[in-house]
Amino acid sequence: MIGCEHVAGAMPHYPPSMTDQPSSSSDAASRGPIQPATGTRDFYPIELARRRWIEDKWRTTAIRHGFEEIDGPTFEPTDLYTRKSGDGIVSEIFGVYSGKDEARVKQMGQRLAAGDTGAIAPYALRPEFTPTLARMFAARAGQLPKPTKWFWQQNCYRAEKPQRGRLREFMQWNCDIVGGVPRAEAAPGVSGGASPSVVDIAQENATLDAEIIACCVDLLQRCGLTSSSMSVRFNDRSVLGKIITRLGVDREHHAAAFTLIDRRGKLDDADLEAMAFEFGIHSTEFLTFLKRPRGADDLSTSLNELPVDSREEAAQMLAPLSGLKELLAQAGCGDWCVVDMNIARGLAYYTGMVFEVIVDGERAVAGGGRYDNLIETFGGPPTPAVGFGMGDVVLSLILQDKGLMPSDKQIAADLKLRPDAFVISNGTTESDALVPVLLAKLRRDGLHARRSYKSTGKIGKLLKEASDTHSRYAIIIESETEITLKDMDANTQDRGSREELLARIKPA
Repeated sequence: MIGCEHVAGAMPHYPPSMTDQPSSSSDAASRGPIQPATGTRDFYPIELARRRWIEDKWRTTAIRHGFEEIDGPTFEPTDLYTRKSGDGIVSEIFGVYSGKDEARVKQMGQRLAAGDTGAIAPYALRPEFTPTLARMFAARAGQLPKPTKWFWQQNCYRAEKPQRGRLREFMQWNCDIVGGVPRAEAAPGVSGGASPSVVDIAQENATLDAEIIACCVDLLQRCGLTSSSMSVRFNDRSVLGKIITRLGVDREHHAAAFTLIDRRGKLDDADLEAMAFEFGIHSTEFLTFLKRPRGADDLSTSLNELPVDSREEAAQMLAPLSGLKELLAQAGCGDWCVVDMNIARGLAYYTGMVFEVIVDGERAVAGGGRYDNLIETFGGPPTPAVGFGMGDVVLSLILQDKGLMPSDKQIAADLKLRPDAFVISNGTTESDALVPVLLAKLRRDGLHARRSYKSTGKIGKLLKEASDTHSRYAIIIESETEITLKDMDANTQDRGSREELLARIKPA
């Protein structure tokens, strides 16, 4: 969910640095081969197989947790994104123009050349998917189940400076639960029914919050990661809002206060104070809270630091967090999760629970939270929603750094990419002619079969090629009726009747 703000991710394949401006054909010819655009990646077979392995983990995890896959356009009207994130998003998007509207394209180019910052392209490559999800849900809100559980995994595009773990094009995985838990219907003959209390709604939302976090943790575990090096740090913006109000920050400045809290780990005290003054926040109590020692604030620490008259009052204020922590323990991921009052997710559309998955105490692998007002913003009815996003760039870097990315052979096996059979001629003219015949038979039988295109009669080299492709079996054609079948995993072989030995090969 919740677009790229949640965290991007991918293979550590960084193209050479290039200017963002395209070169003329003559310049390009003098410079040599054209390189991929800055912040993008080429995926050769093994690199793509590694990403497909991550995608497969995402998809199977989401489906196991009851999510259904959706998709939408690669580009949308630009105002779809500005409606959610404001005009500031324009500087981070890749504008899209219709080549059929030459006059408008020319006019936009002239405005941009003149420095007109209001010259916004009519369309934009998606920088995130959440606005599309909100638009899709709003269009059919009355027909969809409650709650609706959707997941999505495709590319996003951000016009920002590339760096390790952050690219301009990346794969994103979103899981979202939209809509609350259905209320029980009134008994026959009874008019209406009891309206849900604030406590009931909060409990239902917390249940879905825990479900979202549990799905994220399950993915991490399936990738071999553990809570010893990673943690899910969560908070609640409604709780945080009460705290900063107690600290003397009026409602008008809450969004700015959330932004400051979100940036605590990246700025020193002097910069935080200067930014607070710039935002119009002058509360001494809030600045003291902002400058408290960095690091995760667990519940016990928070109870002692809150601006309240008693520990009991503090416990009541933090009840949503302690309640969620209990639900997470019941979901089997309590050891991953810790309350952290530093987590604010500075984006304005979050309304309740927010969380980030932090690895080695610093890098964010995933993040998300509750956004109960967004569907309404896109023309739908008031609808609670919660979700998270994870990118392939950071995740793949972490898996490689920790030695958890499987071997190429294991990835081929996991994705069912291993050839069932690799067909080799023994070098005779008769056997050479039988190679395409046997390949066709194997493929008709539903087997993944390959052959060598090397012009060599050295069987040792051909067997090495079979091994390099991670083939399960090598078939050496001895004659029209006889073969040698080599089990590449067990390193054993038998020679005999072609039909009898081929019967041993079953699809993986």
